[in-house]
Amino acid sequence: MGQDKLSKVLHESLQQLDQKGIHKGSEKVITAIHGATDGLGPRYSLAGYGRRKFLRMNSNSYLGLSLHTKIIKAEEEAVRAFGTGPGAVRFISGTLAPHVQLEKQLAQFHGRPEAMIFSAAYAAIMGVIPQLINEETIVLSDALNHNSIINSIRLARPAQKIVYQHLDMADLEKKIQSCQGQARRLLVISDGVFSMRGDSVPLAEVTALCRKYQGVFAEGITTIIDDSHGVGAFGRSGRGVEEYSNARADILVATLGKALGVNGGYVVATTPVINYLRQTSPFYIYSNPITPPEAAAAAAALSLLDSGEGRELLATMRHMGKRFRAGLLDAGYEVLSGDHPIIPLMLRDTVKTKALVRHLFEHNVLVTGLNYPVVPQGDEEIRFQVSASHTERDIDYVLQILAQFTA
Repeated sequence: MGQDKLSKVLHESLQQLDQKGIHKGSEKVITAIHGATDGLGPRYSLAGYGRRKFLRMNSNSYLGLSLHTKIIKAEEEAVRAFGTGPGAVRFISGTLAPHVQLEKQLAQFHGRPEAMIFSAAYAAIMGVIPQLINEETIVLSDALNHNSIINSIRLARPAQKIVYQHLDMADLEKKIQSCQGQARRLLVISDGVFSMRGDSVPLAEVTALCRKYQGVFAEGITTIIDDSHGVGAFGRSGRGVEEYSNARADILVATLGKALGVNGGYVVATTPVINYLRQTSPFYIYSNPITPPEAAAAAAALSLLDSGEGRELLATMRHMGKRFRAGLLDAGYEVLSGDHPIIPLMLRDTVKTKALVRHLFEHNVLVTGLNYPVVPQGDEEIRFQVSASHTERDIDYVLQILAQFTA
């Protein structure tokens, strides 16, 4: 009927995505989770694959907290006390005690005066960056920044958006210098840990450059870091790239949905910044927050991370990551160096990458292959993600399956 013509156009667009190699295919549906046993970590059942049990090597749950009994208990208790959902946006009647408690904990954890939670990390970026951009703002953005950062800048329409070469501080300085006299306000925006490669921003160098040129701009230079892959997985105590670099961004955005194992996003900053965002950010004002049980679970996860047990989980995660990296290198694979549990195996060939992903799946290992044009031609890779829930037997099994692969 009325949608027939539109449906035809959309179908053709999907075919074009497939031809370009960027169609994501159908989703694999997890139907059951099987707990750790016999020296093996959790296994997952998938719809349509019978009794097969899969090992996940592509999960963002770096500490395995989504299955931790303490986190599950905190969420269950909050469900009974506060119900399943907030029932309103924050300014009407959707602010409940677990939301306030979580924001206090996040601010304290990051050593900031205030924190503010969003329904998702993507919503946090989209709700923060545009509010800080006006017609007299220039944005400097790392070339490999996440899609959420790219789209948030696009939404805001600054006076200029300038992309500097990935992690290239000389290029960043040159770009800052080129902005002199062109704008009142400069924003320097970067991921903390880059999701495709597991490398991290040299934050101390970035902040030093911004201090050097701070006085040139009437409204200064503000650094914004999205450390969604860093918090809970990077730094001695899991405080992310700020701890790892011994430096601090002006505004830090991160997620509750990766290492903390729950759902939602957040921002920490000064009191004036957070107060301004509460009054102006549409992704906060017009959208329900995470549920009270999710907030309680996230608070429990944050407390656990900031404890002896959390440090043990971080140590286990790092041990598994080092074991896996060493095994890949011993097998002759090219692996990007780094300390993060994202471990990119560089294959630099689309056909070979697809074949190895298929080989691993045939042996019940779930991984993510990244091919051109998602990554530049010649940078094709498999992104492995190691977790504290993996065991040495898990790691050794994957290495064994990789050793059996022939292109």
